[in-house]
Amino acid sequence: MRKLLFMVPLVLGAQTTERVGDHNGNAWAMYFGNHKVSEKWGLWLEGQYRRADLGLTWQQLLLRPGINYYVNDNVMVTLGYGFIKSYPYGDFPAAASSHEHRVWQQLLLRHKVGKVAFQHRYRTEQRWIGTPTGWRTQDRFRYLVRGDIPLKGRWSVGLYNELWVNYGRNLGPNIFDQNRAYAAIGYNTGKLGRVEVGYMNQTLAQRNGRVLEFNHTLQVALFSSVPFRKVR
Repeated sequence: MRKLLFMVPLVLGAQTTERVGDHNGNAWAMYFGNHKVSEKWGLWLEGQYRRADLGLTWQQLLLRPGINYYVNDNVMVTLGYGFIKSYPYGDFPAAASSHEHRVWQQLLLRHKVGKVAFQHRYRTEQRWIGTPTGWRTQDRFRYLVRGDIPLKGRWSVGLYNELWVNYGRNLGPNIFDQNRAYAAIGYNTGKLGRVEVGYMNQTLAQRNGRVLEFNHTLQVALFSSVPFRKVR
């Protein structure tokens, strides 16, 4: 994780140095569902309700379903679709709302070091972004490393860092897209799943190559792994 954090200023330094900072306070409510339908197959169901201005105005609506294949207990691959509706926000807002269709592929690896459970998530995204002037295609790669530290009883601490980079056609002025650093406290409710309340520090480079957003985000999330069918 420390290496990823060091990479961010290096990637940013490769871009234009005439940056303008935009600080925002956001609030997100999220659901992440990993639901088995058989021993090897399952459904990924995700929805995120994102608000800007400390929850007073719209920022984004994200719906992201997918199909999981469980290679074994520690390896999962997913193919999915995403619909994203984005709204103008902040001191340097987009000219208008936009909507996006996205296809994504993911590899998730799990392992433990002592009592700490680690996840490494590799995701690629092919994006079709609709704007008032037409459609734009863009590709992106994301790498997330997460550690979950158990506490007493049903409590835990979750930490992650995720680096996003753009690639392919229509790259624009930024290779660096964004970085997310996150810390949260979690509680395992039992059958319902794990509830987390956390803080995310998001550094995001706008496509114009000039504005760099620093988004301070309160997140409330429910993680569920209830199977949709009884699995042996």
